[in-house]
Amino acid sequence: MPPAFHPFITRASLAADLGRLGVCAGDAVMVHAAMRRVGRLLNGPDALLGALLDSMGPAGTILAYADWDALYDELLDADGRVPPEWRDQVPPYDPAASRAARDNGVLAEFVRTTPGALRSANPGASMVALGARAEWFTADHPLDYGYGEGSPLAKLVEANGKVLMVGAPFDTLTLLHHAEHLAQIPNKRVRRYEVPFAAPHGVEWRMVEEFDTSDPVVGGLADDYFADLVRGFLASGQGVQGLVGEAPSLLVDAAAICAFAVDWLEREGRRVSGL
Repeated sequence: MPPAFHPFITRASLAADLGRLGVCAGDAVMVHAAMRRVGRLLNGPDALLGALLDSMGPAGTILAYADWDALYDELLDADGRVPPEWRDQVPPYDPAASRAARDNGVLAEFVRTTPGALRSANPGASMVALGARAEWFTADHPLDYGYGEGSPLAKLVEANGKVLMVGAPFDTLTLLHHAEHLAQIPNKRVRRYEVPFAAPHGVEWRMVEEFDTSDPVVGGLADDYFADLVRGFLASGQGVQGLVGEAPSLLVDAAAICAFAVDWLEREGRRVSGL
């Protein structure tokens, strides 16, 4: 007996799923996706990207966290500098050409390479945007504290945007780094490191400073506390869950989850600090 036929998941069916979840015309949506969980797609990740564009229409904007695929952290010395013998070997950050970090999944690179997409200037906190407000979201991204004020994340909150998790683990919700920046808690970890930037005259090296996003922002919080925070947000009755294709998915209001996270962090941060 031949194997059962499993039809493709299409752009149109994904758009219907997104509509049921609450993605609407004119929305600004930051998307995280584990594409392998979505199912057998006709046209691969472009099907999900197209479905988002269809759901949001010409007034909408898609955002994705790109970071960059430099992978030179282990070269940094105790002061966050690259040794002289390695400096010529590290490719500089070029917003137009540097690949999105592979750890973030394939969708960010698909967004980045779609005609019309723009990317912000901060390497580690770089965001890609596609749609009506892409230029506004990606412009003037501060090089220091790139998850804070003036960042695309801050603008997503300001614009009453949304965050969509398509099969992505809750602990990958990048907007929560903005909440880490805003939360008034003591002893936040700060990281300083050198970054090479592509410039008209060659490569320009610059020290970048930000709150540490590779570990909990203060000691004592669980490594995956973002997931605990998101589960707490859902338990409060906020957020919408459903399937996008075959992927369990979540849509949240950016301002609401950021405010919830700041309150959570200030409470838990003080508790683990013994204050």
